[in-house]
Amino acid sequence: MKKFLQSWAINTLAVLVAAFVLKGIHYDKPLSLLVASLVLGILNTVLRPVLMFLALPVLFLTLGLFYFVINGLILYFVGYLLHPHFYVDGFWNAFLGALIISFVSLVLNTLTGTGNSRIKFERHRRPPGAGGAGSGPVIDV
Repeated sequence: MKKFLQSWAINTLAVLVAAFVLKGIHYDKPLSLLVASLVLGILNTVLRPVLMFLALPVLFLTLGLFYFVINGLILYFVGYLLHPHFYVDGFWNAFLGALIISFVSLVLNTLTGTGNSRIKFERHRRPPGAGGAGSGPVIDV
């Protein structure tokens, strides 16, 4: 339950940032923003995998860039569902809003440690006798 509430709070904050930055995303009161972020989270859990599967050839051809279009469509659909209280003016506002929400969510999930992405910095000493061989940086993936 704690992880769900953290995820919901991060999603709500990300939607708030998108609504603040873009003039095309509107909400009438904070409760509408909470409901919109909850519906967005539910649709991302249920609808996004289906859309990703159906759009797999397009995702492959665009090297994954169509993923942002899917996110924009889902945000636009949330605005359509909650129209009087939360709405998005057009697709391009939804597209840019989805980009902002994705970026803010990525940053907040990384900072709080609730996301799946992990950043790890390690520094190793060079073994004795290594000399100048392989003196460049090593990147492990």
